[in-house]
Amino acid sequence: MRAHTASDTAALTAMLRAAHQLIDDEPKVVDDPIAVRLVESAAPGRIAAQRSALLSPRLMVPRAAVVLRSRYAEDLLAEAVARGVGQFVILGAGLDTFAYRQPAFAHALQIFEVDHPATQAWKRQGLAAAGIEIPNNLHWAPIDFERQTLAAGLQEAGFNASRPAFFSWLGVIQYLTLPAIDGTLEMVAGLPPPSTIILSFMLPDADLPAEEAAAARAVAEDAAKKGEPWLTRISPTKLAGRLTKLGFHKVVHLTPEEANARYFDGRRDGLHAPRVAQLISAST
Repeated sequence: MRAHTASDTAALTAMLRAAHQLIDDEPKVVDDPIAVRLVESAAPGRIAAQRSALLSPRLMVPRAAVVLRSRYAEDLLAEAVARGVGQFVILGAGLDTFAYRQPAFAHALQIFEVDHPATQAWKRQGLAAAGIEIPNNLHWAPIDFERQTLAAGLQEAGFNASRPAFFSWLGVIQYLTLPAIDGTLEMVAGLPPPSTIILSFMLPDADLPAEEAAAARAVAEDAAKKGEPWLTRISPTKLAGRLTKLGFHKVVHLTPEEANARYFDGRRDGLHAPRVAQLISAST
């Protein structure tokens, strides 16, 4: 992300989640009325004005990826809470809305939002402008990774490293180098079981059909122009191998076929799990 600026991708992600609520069929993959409030408060009528563009294949693919990763992460989080996990860390939180629409199972959680200080300040302004209440179990962790480690920033925010936690890292690692990714994964791998991390990742062009590879390149080029270039694209096999090598004991890759059967079966609006953006979880 450009230094000291709010993330363009965070704004786009929020708009895609909000658009899902307004233009896609029922049932919603993820119910997120807070995203609508955030987007409409900042730019009234924006989604309606861009309806045609949002329904185009170019934006349907990232919209499906965004709602799929949110829903799957929340499903895994619910399972983790049932196993006794009491801390939830959202890495690169952007305009994530889980804390402000949290279901009953999450009320006993301590939720930590980690992001660049500029992005977090921008989000807090947006929440205030939209009249969205900040829950008591939310902890802000503004971290500039050039000056502070993740472990130190979380500790300052009240995170207890002696207890298990659930981490979500969605829509982020493609913007990081492999050493930076490994550094965060090593920190999570060192937490007591049953700690878990779910992350999304982008496949290389070589693992995609020609048409999807071309579309992915176009998105990557657009991100680079906005100062947020893709630095890491990796196959599920290689990522699973890295996770195992770092010390995770249970690694689960959600394939597009499994995601379609679980979340998109019977839909008539054309949403389906993309091949370019996939999900993997790993537990200690």
